[in-house]
Amino acid sequence: MNILIIGGGGVVGQKLGRALAARGTLRGQDISKITLADVVDPAPITGNVAIETTTCDITDPASVARCVTADVDVIYLLAAIVSAHAEEDFDAGMSINLIGTLNVLNRARELGTKPVVVFSSSIAVYGGEVPDPIIDHTFLNPQTSYGTQKAMGEMLINDFSRKGYIDGRGFRLPTISVRPGKPNRAASSFMSSILREPLNGQEAICPVDEDFPHYYLSPRKCVENLVKGAELEEADLGQNRCMMMPGRMWTIRQLIDAMTAVAGPEPAKLIRWEAEPDIQAIVKGWRFDLRPEKALKLGLTADESFEDNIRYYLEDDQPSA
Repeated sequence: MNILIIGGGGVVGQKLGRALAARGTLRGQDISKITLADVVDPAPITGNVAIETTTCDITDPASVARCVTADVDVIYLLAAIVSAHAEEDFDAGMSINLIGTLNVLNRARELGTKPVVVFSSSIAVYGGEVPDPIIDHTFLNPQTSYGTQKAMGEMLINDFSRKGYIDGRGFRLPTISVRPGKPNRAASSFMSSILREPLNGQEAICPVDEDFPHYYLSPRKCVENLVKGAELEEADLGQNRCMMMPGRMWTIRQLIDAMTAVAGPEPAKLIRWEAEPDIQAIVKGWRFDLRPEKALKLGLTADESFEDNIRYYLEDDQPSA
């Protein structure tokens, strides 16, 4: 089993690579090689299987051809530019999030090997004038360029699978929190930074009110679901290969209360509340009452509590003092 993780330099890609290397098997077969690919050479990781790193610019078909080879059995397509960045730079978002996705799928078709392709979509595909709750058959109505690009990627995953070119499956990720590292250009970045920075003794800014609700999943649980998602049988996916990944809805106040329950009262004192209209305009267009029934029936799971998300960060990712 040869696995390629495109976007292997990112937080989720690195964690996924480590998890697969430790696991040693996927889809009932021993893993022979894992390749981490990204536009910049990913940080190396170690494990019980052969692990390589390489560069891949998905906007360049020639670069994709060098990376996606006939011996690849499973492709994780995680590479993207995130929400606020895609909103600010429409051309970059279209080039990477849409055309880049198409380049990878065209290469898989060209090879004729029908690899499993696991596509990371986003709950940003929902929005606008659709009723709550959001269920598996709610139509997509994105209200950002990022959400639109991800929705188009889902259509490509479905059609390339229908034609038999790939065995695709896509998962609409909740906001992944608490993410390690530094803030990125996602509109949702503050949903990690208001926890991560205070847990590390640093000040953080919250740009929305404390009663703002959102849909969350921990990095650890996200990786578990991506592994399970690759192992789903094609026959169980149905005619729509894309679905919500399970998560849970909490308010900002509930996130902070969870942090306090696990780490005590001091971190919350480092949060400053400063409204940021540009961020609010993006995130308040996202929909919140999500019911991921299909994914739950297929065995994917959500965190039991946000206290778990905090504990996982402290166990897995908090920098050493």
